[in-house]
Amino acid sequence: MADGWSKTTSRHAERWTCPRTPANLAVIGGEERGRMVDHAVIVGVGEWSDRPRRAADALEPLELMARAARAAAEDAGAPGVLGKVDMLDLIGLISWRYRDPARKLCGRLGIAPGRATNASMGGETPMRLIHDAAIAIESGRIEAALILGGEAMSSRRLAQKEGVELDWTSPPPREETVRFPGSSYRTARPAHLLDMLDPARIYPFYEMATQAAWGQSPAQAHGRSADLWAAYAAAAAHKPHAWIDSAPDSQQIGQIAPGNRMICWPYPKLMTANPIVNQAAALIVMSERKARECGIPADRMVYLHGGASAEESEDYLTRDSYAHATAQAAVLDRARAIAGGVERLDHLELYSCFPVVPKMALRTLGLDPESTSPTVTGGLTFFGGPLNNYMTHAAAAMVRRLREGDAGGLGLLYGQGGYLTKHHALILGSARPGTTLDAEYSVQAAAEAARGAVPELIEDYCGPAVIETYTVPFARDGAPLQGVVIARTPEGQRLMARVPAEDGATLALLTSMERSAIDVGGEVTAGADGQLVFSAG
Repeated sequence: MADGWSKTTSRHAERWTCPRTPANLAVIGGEERGRMVDHAVIVGVGEWSDRPRRAADALEPLELMARAARAAAEDAGAPGVLGKVDMLDLIGLISWRYRDPARKLCGRLGIAPGRATNASMGGETPMRLIHDAAIAIESGRIEAALILGGEAMSSRRLAQKEGVELDWTSPPPREETVRFPGSSYRTARPAHLLDMLDPARIYPFYEMATQAAWGQSPAQAHGRSADLWAAYAAAAAHKPHAWIDSAPDSQQIGQIAPGNRMICWPYPKLMTANPIVNQAAALIVMSERKARECGIPADRMVYLHGGASAEESEDYLTRDSYAHATAQAAVLDRARAIAGGVERLDHLELYSCFPVVPKMALRTLGLDPESTSPTVTGGLTFFGGPLNNYMTHAAAAMVRRLREGDAGGLGLLYGQGGYLTKHHALILGSARPGTTLDAEYSVQAAAEAARGAVPELIEDYCGPAVIETYTVPFARDGAPLQGVVIARTPEGQRLMARVPAEDGATLALLTSMERSAIDVGGEVTAGADGQLVFSAG
């Protein structure tokens, strides 16, 4: 393009990059620090939450985001800073339909950035947008960016309970509603046939597989999940915008009870992300030079030291294993290297939609979960899981923690999206980094090199098979709906099959807390509807 920018488009979003040229280089405070010293800094963070008693009083997502943006400007100590924004990225939202929410938000804020983008879905999206904005700033193409998102799912539910219509922005026809990249994933037919598409039904496959790989019984692993989640709950208790601030302990989190019913084996409600919240968060990234020009104090500035991204296969049935995620490992390995070793990390935010994700991350980082605080925010169960936007809240919490800490402190933000699909990590620091950001941050090659062979997925099979991993979705009354196993044939092919609710013996094996059902053998047959059925024994 004429101005030096280039665009690449993927299923996730458009990404704009600008080549580094001598004209883009700058010097801060007269101090020469390599070929680019005008570092990107986070200068303002803002959050907003809404707990209306009546649906008539509820704030729509755009208003929540506008208030979070103004709070971020106030946090920067320069209320007029929003007018300096060159780029606005709005994280994909679900709780209300808009035609062009990014531009509508600009109007509500009274700003006119050169670019306003409705960015992608995915829990890692805030990390990617922050990272890309920082690179664009250090390349000299922009000077300031506003990244924000928000949801109002709780108000939507409140309106449904009251049987009223919300007096929010009139939604456009569905064909005119904005379509956010990454709003759906390719998934093989067996998952559709068995209704295994919800994240709460997919992450348990990884939970059960990792338990077996790590030599843990389901009871041992359940206790460790409860202990880990209690650490998240304790962190949320101190956050003014947390949705659940009662800090339940590990016993309460792990005990199956009417208020903590089983959702999908082995996770009860208090181990499951909570999207029924009204929360928004915003973050302002600027060049250090521009921040100083705006009068933003140095103690407001937090620096980006680098990061990494990688992905697993979009279809979770075509992955090499459920006992690891090579994309996660590659990303965290790179983040650890950027920090100069895991011992240099003072604070962590490990994505926490379900316990298996931070458990895997802690193991990759070589950290003891019993002596490591995995969060500065509180997690998607307790702080709240505003769908794709949790990590913006996490970034806000990390920025505040780094401002409060000793000079030179480092924090790791690790976000993930899809079904352990997309992974992105950032290292933030309270001191200026010694190098500039690398414009190419993908570690996909390392993830691919570590990945094992992917078994052939088959749909037509009758005969013996062994369980590779499994789960059991439950109804609201606490009864199992069915079992679902991912199994291997003697030839190593992979299949997905159901276990009927009437097969009590096999369901008992799948829901045992004493022993794992991984590697249990059984027989696969075709049911009356043509779907594959697994029976142990």
